[in-house]
Amino acid sequence: MTYPEIELAQSIIEICKAKNIQRIIISPGSRNAPLTIGFASDPFFTCYSIADERCAAFFGMGIAQQEQFPIALVCTSGSALLNYYPAVAEAFYSQIPLIVISADRPTQKIDIGDGQTIRQRNVYENHILYSANLHEEANVENDMLINNAINTAIAKKGPVHINAPFEEPLYNTVDALTVTPTIIDMEELPPAFKDYTPYVEDWNKSAKKLVLVGVNTPHVLSEAIVNWLANDPSVVVLTETTSNLHHPMFIEHIDRIITTFSQEDFENLQPDILVTFGGMVVSKRIKAFLRKYKPGQHWHIDTLRHYDTYTALNRTVFETPEVFFEMLQNNTQPLASSYQAWMLGIATQRLAKHNAFLKTIPFSDLKVFEVLFDQLPQHTQLQISNSSAIRYAQLLKIDSSVEVFCNRGTSGIDGSTSTAIGAAVASNKPTVLITGDISFLYDSNGLWNNYIPSNFKIVLLNNRGGGIFRILPGHKENEIFNTFFETTHNHTAEHLAKMYGFNYLTAENEAQLKEVSHQFWNTNNQPCILEVFTPTQINNEVLSNYFRSM
Repeated sequence: MTYPEIELAQSIIEICKAKNIQRIIISPGSRNAPLTIGFASDPFFTCYSIADERCAAFFGMGIAQQEQFPIALVCTSGSALLNYYPAVAEAFYSQIPLIVISADRPTQKIDIGDGQTIRQRNVYENHILYSANLHEEANVENDMLINNAINTAIAKKGPVHINAPFEEPLYNTVDALTVTPTIIDMEELPPAFKDYTPYVEDWNKSAKKLVLVGVNTPHVLSEAIVNWLANDPSVVVLTETTSNLHHPMFIEHIDRIITTFSQEDFENLQPDILVTFGGMVVSKRIKAFLRKYKPGQHWHIDTLRHYDTYTALNRTVFETPEVFFEMLQNNTQPLASSYQAWMLGIATQRLAKHNAFLKTIPFSDLKVFEVLFDQLPQHTQLQISNSSAIRYAQLLKIDSSVEVFCNRGTSGIDGSTSTAIGAAVASNKPTVLITGDISFLYDSNGLWNNYIPSNFKIVLLNNRGGGIFRILPGHKENEIFNTFFETTHNHTAEHLAKMYGFNYLTAENEAQLKEVSHQFWNTNNQPCILEVFTPTQINNEVLSNYFRSM
């Protein structure tokens, strides 16, 4: 075994090993050489080399998204760790564990005009769960900080930062460890007594209970709890594609249902109790509804955080949804109500209109999603980029065996490709990314990656600009809009695909899309990009007409 001579690096590496942090994403640099040498020399760790720090961070986040366990990001000093920041913020709001380990210059070298130095201590202050600002010499205090950082990432499901100053020489090695760092186990807190009597009483007397589910990993609820919720006539369950929760009695397409609601409809939907769990919700319409037609009560279930998204939160349930709903199931009785039947009746009407409308539309983004979702192989992992793509995905049925993910913590377009690749590496499942052209181009360095599985696929919808801005209110067709909002362009992915070793297919109409789809779905010996060109002007018209037709 080879170890870095610098003892602080030894301590960081050995504590990571003791905490079972196995996956290490390293961006090449000099100041982080002691960490790179130590991690890469130890077969316990699986190391990945990704040069672009922004891509590296989202790649690592994709792995952590799947494994629900921390990975470590290792970078050099200077602006390198600032390029981690978009992924750090996403991980913070999406509750994904990350450990950022940044090499730094010694304290006396900061702010004296030395090269590649910035103020790295507490650099993520507003979006971090713990900052460990280490001293240059290995000691027990440093060990405590390192332990606390890693333990926090595991327990509180979010990003932490370990900043480690190293003085030259950086590349010297030794054959044996010269430190034995202190290891601090995770603290097990005794379970607190929870009196759920008020919840049971209110649940039993409420005829209109609305359960709204945000982003979730698959299987967050057992089949027994899903069936219990579905079979209560006083309960309406609203889900989204990223909820990864399915039942024929659940309402999956929120915007399709409520966009054309009248005031009377909204008043009928207004719940006595709103129960929420999971992460961020995509639908702006449901958020606007609940902020205007406030529920009598709002309970949010989460072991860590409780956002007052609808300015109506009055009860915070520090529990898992499974345990909380199991408690309700064991202590409540179904209540006679027409609430669920009324909502399901509307959903049936909307589905008929939805199916009729799709038969009439020209080739467009919506048509592409219809064709793709009809063909999507079962048990696929589907990663979706932000802006238009995730919104279109809410309108169409996805097979319940498909797992759906999207970076909804900050809803940014910046790392969708890198996240999807990291997720594919971690899951070992066939993975498809559906992305828009701006998101794809923004993260094109994500393809600069030596770990992309051969069965990884990208569906790229190229409508020559930021189509989301045509959907949003305030769109005006003029030079300012086209240049500064929509970002009109004539780029394609053809040369990027060739440069990075992707198979490349294209389609410009429905017939071509169906013709190339067999090759796209069934060729798994090389990653593939299917670029679908859709008409900019027509996309907006089709979507607007869709909602009007409901």
